[in-house]
Amino acid sequence: MNIIVGIIILAASFLFAMLGLGGGMVYVPALNWAGYDLVTVALPLGLLLNGLNTSLALIQFGRKKLVDWKGGIFMALSALVASPIGALTSKHVNQADLKLIFAAAVLFAAIRMLRQANKEEPKEKASLKKRIIWGVAVGLSIGFLGGMLGIGGGFVFAPVLMALGYKTKEAAATTAFVVTFSSFSGYLGHVADGDMNWTLTIILIIAVIIGSQFGARFMSNRAKPKMVKKIYAIVLILIAIKFSWGAVASLIL
Repeated sequence: MNIIVGIIILAASFLFAMLGLGGGMVYVPALNWAGYDLVTVALPLGLLLNGLNTSLALIQFGRKKLVDWKGGIFMALSALVASPIGALTSKHVNQADLKLIFAAAVLFAAIRMLRQANKEEPKEKASLKKRIIWGVAVGLSIGFLGGMLGIGGGFVFAPVLMALGYKTKEAAATTAFVVTFSSFSGYLGHVADGDMNWTLTIILIIAVIIGSQFGARFMSNRAKPKMVKKIYAIVLILIAIKFSWGAVASLIL
């Protein structure tokens, strides 16, 4: 079973590293499906692998000079500040309604990305001041919402960055930078309750290392912007469906 999970993790690492995302939305369900406890194993290990995936991809993206370090750091720090606040308020919010609203927003981002897929890449990014202001605003709002729903929200950052004039590869690379912060901070919050299965952890770390390196290299050297935008859109649509299904199921039950 560990080998099967490892193959799933490797494939997910390739895809999500290419997009600048960690893959936690696949890691955690896969581990839980394999019979590992959600709270003590799946969540902590999923977050660890999430951060490892984006940090390793970040090495490749950094070498290619695709990361906006100055603009990304403000978004990352804002998300870190807002996430725990969102988590504290989650008990006072109707989760089903919030998930439906979030799903609608993600679906809108997916449709917009599909419409933008065949357009030429932007010539230049917005000014640093504008990138910082939007980075703080998006980091706070998505970090807060992510804390409420227990998600990283990294898949929202890339569409916003593209709207600010980032090229597709730059948006993916800078998203990886932001997600690395949120993933490792989330892991540290869960690690005290975690139960480390070293055999499983080593197998999955190897899978993530292989998948993330191939995914980041493919994105940096061979991936076409149109293709990446379409893949992003498909992933966003699947995420929207997942949140809608979860919200509707909770209302029915």
